[in-house]
Amino acid sequence: MASHRRPKPATRTRVTVLTATAAAAVALSAQAANAAPAKSSVSEAKAKVDALYTQAEQATEKYDAANEELHTLQKEASSLQDQVARQQQHLNQLRDGLGAIAASQYRNGGIDPTIQLFLSGNPDTYLQQASTLDQLSSLQAGALEQLQDAKRSLDQSRAEATSKLAELQSTRTELAKRKNQAKEKLGQAQQVLNSLTAQQRAEMQRQDAVAASRASSRVSLGDAKAASARAAAAFAAAQNELGKPYVYGANGPGSFDCSGLTSYAYAQAGVSIPRTSEGQANAGTRIYSQSQLGVGDLVIFYGDYHHVGLYAGNGLVLHAPKPGAVVRYESIGNMPFQFGVRI
Repeated sequence: MASHRRPKPATRTRVTVLTATAAAAVALSAQAANAAPAKSSVSEAKAKVDALYTQAEQATEKYDAANEELHTLQKEASSLQDQVARQQQHLNQLRDGLGAIAASQYRNGGIDPTIQLFLSGNPDTYLQQASTLDQLSSLQAGALEQLQDAKRSLDQSRAEATSKLAELQSTRTELAKRKNQAKEKLGQAQQVLNSLTAQQRAEMQRQDAVAASRASSRVSLGDAKAASARAAAAFAAAQNELGKPYVYGANGPGSFDCSGLTSYAYAQAGVSIPRTSEGQANAGTRIYSQSQLGVGDLVIFYGDYHHVGLYAGNGLVLHAPKPGAVVRYESIGNMPFQFGVRI
């Protein structure tokens, strides 16, 4: 009798092969995706990160303004408090003097003048004493007027000091708010970057490098002339900071934000300008034509004036651009130019 063996199921082998093939296809697809990231996703991420960096810089400039105001208010409040202390001391001295006059008058004039004259054995002595009493009364009245004036001045100074301290506290609150806003935007930008693959981040950096010139002194600046001797000195000082990192709120010498770099550069030239880009926009003569810019002129960008750099010549600016970047040269056309400012 013939033996009939059951054949092995062919489907199991086919399933295994198909599964392996599908897995390989998925792996190859993933590798292909990683090898060639979608340009649209990188561009979208870059646009989002740049927008967040812009918002962070806006908050940073507001932070810088609040910080500058805070320092001014601290000095004013301290001066007012010293003034109040001096006026209080003066008031105390006037009160002591008035008390001494009143005590002397009481000792010499405690009896009715008519009775004193009747009882006096020497009318001439009494008349001398009466004259002294009149002088004491006049002196007391003058001292009392001084005391009242000093009290009014003290009350006014105290009110000013109280108002200044309240303003100081409000500015501290504003400072913390702007600092938190900048940190929040930077954190959001970092989250976007963290969501990208390493190759996508590299592609983003490549795009950024294409848009910007190298942070190098070898950039061709052409033969543009300096706006002035102090502008030339400020530009030379800024050139010494090429390659230093952008850090929000920093004004050197190890790191800078945009207005921190420009204010630092002019300080090295012996010129004091406002700390913020908005303040610097109003610090000198405005120049609306790019063709009239001189080396070292301030260059203001964006409608709210939240970014500033130094004109470098040949259509370039030298600036501290954004978080994650360093002090470098960049085309003036990469940002919305508003006007130049000649200091």
